[in-house]
Amino acid sequence: MKIDNKEEFSKQNVFGLGQENTAFAEYFLGNSYLNPLTVPGETAVFLANVTFEPGCRNNWHIHHAKHGGGQLLICTAGSGWYQEEGKEAVSLEPGMVITIPAEVKHWHGAKSDSWFSHIAVEVPGEETSNEWCEPVDDAAYSKLK
Repeated sequence: MKIDNKEEFSKQNVFGLGQENTAFAEYFLGNSYLNPLTVPGETAVFLANVTFEPGCRNNWHIHHAKHGGGQLLICTAGSGWYQEEGKEAVSLEPGMVITIPAEVKHWHGAKSDSWFSHIAVEVPGEETSNEWCEPVDDAAYSKLK
């Protein structure tokens, strides 16, 4: 459900906006916000609600792992995009779950005309790391409808 009004989006974003995501800002085009839902070290799984303003998306990236690993996205509010390298972009709506295996290059973020939130789940694994790659090309992003 596309929501371009921040006030209306806030009513739908049940897990909260959180704080501006300054720690990872260099890997995002546009502003994103991070609201941790679990405390690292207190549980084996880290969960965070990530919110993207309209047009915001993260760079292409890869979740590496020797065994296990990867990421889950649980879409909670607004409307966004997910794309794996070499595949068509997938429209994201509340209630959708995206399973991203380790070693798959991908990106995700808001549609150009909607706020978007998802819960990001870091899947536990051995020797996990995240590799940030190039930004999503503006021309390719602008063609997504």
